[in-house]
Amino acid sequence: MTDIAPIRRALLSVSDKTGLIDLGRALAQRGVELLSTGGSAKSLRQAGLEVRDVADVTGFPEMMDGRVKTLHPAVHGGLLALRDNDDHLRAMDEHGIGAIDLLVVNLYPFESTVAAGADYDTCVENIDIGGPAMIRAAAKNHGFVNVVVDVEDYDALLAEMEAHDGGTTLAFRRKLAMTAYSRTAAYDSAVSGWMAAQQGDSAPRRRTVAGTLAQVLRYGENPHQSASFYLDGSARPGVATAEQLQGKALSYNNINDTDAAFELASEFAPEDGPACAIIKHANPCGVARAATLKDAYTRAFDCDRTSAFGGIIALNRPLDGATAEEIAQIFTEVVIAPGADDDARRIFEAKKNLRLLITDGMADPRSAAQTIRQVSGGYLMQDKDNGHLEPGDLKVVTKRQPTDAEMADMLFAWKVAKHVKSNAIVYVRDGATVGVGAGQMSRVDSCRIAARKSQDMAEALGLPRPLTQGSVVASDAFFPFADGLLTAAEAGATAVIHPGGSMRDDEVIAAADDAGLAMVLTGMRHFRH
Repeated sequence: MTDIAPIRRALLSVSDKTGLIDLGRALAQRGVELLSTGGSAKSLRQAGLEVRDVADVTGFPEMMDGRVKTLHPAVHGGLLALRDNDDHLRAMDEHGIGAIDLLVVNLYPFESTVAAGADYDTCVENIDIGGPAMIRAAAKNHGFVNVVVDVEDYDALLAEMEAHDGGTTLAFRRKLAMTAYSRTAAYDSAVSGWMAAQQGDSAPRRRTVAGTLAQVLRYGENPHQSASFYLDGSARPGVATAEQLQGKALSYNNINDTDAAFELASEFAPEDGPACAIIKHANPCGVARAATLKDAYTRAFDCDRTSAFGGIIALNRPLDGATAEEIAQIFTEVVIAPGADDDARRIFEAKKNLRLLITDGMADPRSAAQTIRQVSGGYLMQDKDNGHLEPGDLKVVTKRQPTDAEMADMLFAWKVAKHVKSNAIVYVRDGATVGVGAGQMSRVDSCRIAARKSQDMAEALGLPRPLTQGSVVASDAFFPFADGLLTAAEAGATAVIHPGGSMRDDEVIAAADDAGLAMVLTGMRHFRH
């Protein structure tokens, strides 16, 4: 193994032809012999470059629709041979195997083929075999061989060769090898995950998770924690796919909270009217719908103006100038929306620290996905909570039937409760949250906190009574005792929605009847830990 290894012969076989011609020219100018296959060889020749077919090297033509072309000792021997091992050198000489010093391969586009909704057989045909085999061989022999799997590394390779008279350092080759193994691991992860899904196996014996680095973050939740942001390649609209129009780079907490905000805003279909969600520390401090986006924001803001300061705002419709004017009145970390008009962009330009993210669409709250959480020694994986209810799914269990207005508010509150940390209590009146209690160990404490915050906000706004008067209340899980329900009634709630299922349901229902409340059961829980 040597530090500086010269590059005299390269094999280029890529699916993504981006930058191929420029790379080939640069290598040829340095006297590097070019080997290639199929479409890559054709592209290089059309550009006027001299290239030798791998079939000429192996003595076998590409066959079986291209399934077999590089799986041959003339290729793998050239990649794997140790240049400082006499036995390896004798074997190369005896069998006419030439050394391959550089391998440039990007794999068949399996992930994008699956994402495009291709049929089973087409997906299978886009599972690369020869590519991963060559990549792993070259990466193993990084003491002598360079392996490039990403177009983004072409310039770095050429700069390295320029700095070292056509060769590369061992440190550079090790870095390339690391990237190469990460790529084949991610590729295999995509294939195995797809095959598990095709067989309906939600818990395969082995599960791997892969991602592509999007951003090295300044730090994690706290300054002493390092952190990075990785993309999983999915096209779901949100923080990972959004375009940031202005503001400094997002932090770990920004990304986490922005995701929470946008997922909540996506619960409300744009065609059903404007909606706004304001998030602080992954919990909503205000959510509302209204006739205009500006009114939706101001109503959400009025739920808890104190907590909204320095928060994250998500909108379900493109940001307009009038709404931007209102948002600009206080300090906000991030605004995320499916779009923004020219007036809104101009207004935000004066807020240099405010990040504006554009998603070009809303997430589908009913689409299937999975969530992962690490624990010591492993991780938990589950389906994303995409539970959804329609009015016909609800069961009225009290003597008093809810009014149409109460039913609409309860369904609104139920959607919000899904995004509040347990134990979750959400008071809603006229399509806007008026009190949110999150993350308490006791459900009755969540009821009290939400009511008290509503009372404080009413006093701050100069209102004669708490905003919870005449509201409905949602609980993410059943009331184990009647005390939480009665606390909500004392706060002024007139109707309640919760899953039911407690051993004391009859006791809780009786308490609701005695208090004159309407109660509906969902049969569905929305714990969020």
